[in-house]
Amino acid sequence: MVPELAPVWVKGLAVARRNPPPVEVAWGLRVDVGRPKERVRHVLLRTDEAAVRSAAAEVTVPNSWIKAFIDPERALTWLGPNWQYGGTNVLMTTTLSRAAPRVPDDYTVTAEVDDGITHVRVRTAAGEVAAAGYAAVVDGVAVVDRVETYPAHQRRGLGTLVMQTLAGTAVENGARAAVLSATVEGRALYETLGWTLCAPLAEFVHRR
Repeated sequence: MVPELAPVWVKGLAVARRNPPPVEVAWGLRVDVGRPKERVRHVLLRTDEAAVRSAAAEVTVPNSWIKAFIDPERALTWLGPNWQYGGTNVLMTTTLSRAAPRVPDDYTVTAEVDDGITHVRVRTAAGEVAAAGYAAVVDGVAVVDRVETYPAHQRRGLGTLVMQTLAGTAVENGARAAVLSATVEGRALYETLGWTLCAPLAEFVHRR
């Protein structure tokens, strides 16, 4: 089942990563990313065999990706031999509210907004970036992307600090809900912050 928030997530992700706007196609949305490891991003908003085969038939460039809310084994039988399973993430959502984040001792947090993209950074007293994340608000929904705490600074609440700061800035910009794609491992962390599962999201890459 394709989540209702899927189109908003695709649009917001394109904004957050400074990609071109998504193009509507028969099977969903296409983003012409143009980067070596991700030439094109196809997100299927249908999960039937015809949609999967049609999307695959359009792809001729290596390192093009198809992302779909579908069982990966079934999808691979429709995609063909040139496609490789790239793993399954999870689409998650939450209702936003403003909360005063707790900043750990010896760290500072900043939020900068540029062209509709919020970039949050947590820095040490020496100015080293310890954690960061991005978000873009589309249609009243904050699309969160690339939240990361660097290894030397993990288990200090910095990921939570980034998420709370992104949420507060998003609320200021009119968002009332948020959506993100998380790894299976990251799902547990987001659930402790009140995020809930929308659907698994399988990924496939065209290798030749």
